[in-house]
Amino acid sequence: MDLFQAMTVYVKVVETGSLTAASQACEMSTTMVGNHLRALEQRLGVRLINRTTRRQRLTEFGSTYYQRCLEVLGLVADSERLAEQTQGEPTGTLRITAPLTFGTERLAPALAEFSQRFAQVKLDVVLTNQRLDLLDHGFDVAIRLGHPDPKLIARPLLDYTLTICASPAYLARRGTPEQPADLQQHDCLSFAYSAADEWRFAQDHWPINGPDGEIKVPVNGPMLINSSSGLHRAALAGMGVVMLPDALVAQDLKHGHLVALLQDYQLPHRPMSLMYAQDRYRLPKLRSFVEFALEKWGKPHPPAG
Repeated sequence: MDLFQAMTVYVKVVETGSLTAASQACEMSTTMVGNHLRALEQRLGVRLINRTTRRQRLTEFGSTYYQRCLEVLGLVADSERLAEQTQGEPTGTLRITAPLTFGTERLAPALAEFSQRFAQVKLDVVLTNQRLDLLDHGFDVAIRLGHPDPKLIARPLLDYTLTICASPAYLARRGTPEQPADLQQHDCLSFAYSAADEWRFAQDHWPINGPDGEIKVPVNGPMLINSSSGLHRAALAGMGVVMLPDALVAQDLKHGHLVALLQDYQLPHRPMSLMYAQDRYRLPKLRSFVEFALEKWGKPHPPAG
């Protein structure tokens, strides 16, 4: 049995309240979590958790042992950070999470340059639109859309801009919308946001700024889809009007495969931030990535005066 891993799993079982939740946090099967817990109890010769089909309760020893595990695991983490801080050259594994589209279209290509600069840093990248907890999932840094997490350091990046567009074939068939209200007469294809996303309203109301401020235009169409890539492909095929990230459609707009619409209006954008825990910034591998990301996508400071 790997005692360190078993202690880590035990802490997650206590903190999440179940073997199933702990298995998700540890990215292993529920059976494996149970095996670690049983092996730990056998090694100690005492029960840590009283389990039934409906609930689990820590034994008196289990509660004391949980606190000791936190102390031990904390010391191990501090030791690893201390070792990394003594190294001038960025080394080790850097875990990054970023939104799927930005990560695919902007981050991944840029990481080739980062790897050339910092060859001793191994990159572990998770692209997802879920807001994963950095500490729980072992991430060093996150690129996030929307409002920053107040528990983390947030460095502003360039806004994540969106463009309303359609293919030349669709516009030849249905005409070109000249003002926001015209969208109600068109086939508008929408992205299916998750229930927790602050932009879930944009499935059926697109926000557009005009002379009188922001309006949310009701839209309707033949498809709702939870994939930006799928939405992009449907637009290229002439299925309808879409609202997509510039990161995804920039080349299509440049080469005429898609046509930007309503350019006299201020089109949607979302704030984007680079986030990390304050105590992690001392690590050379993280500091080098933060500086690199700000160089690539950092929001410029407003002019003085």
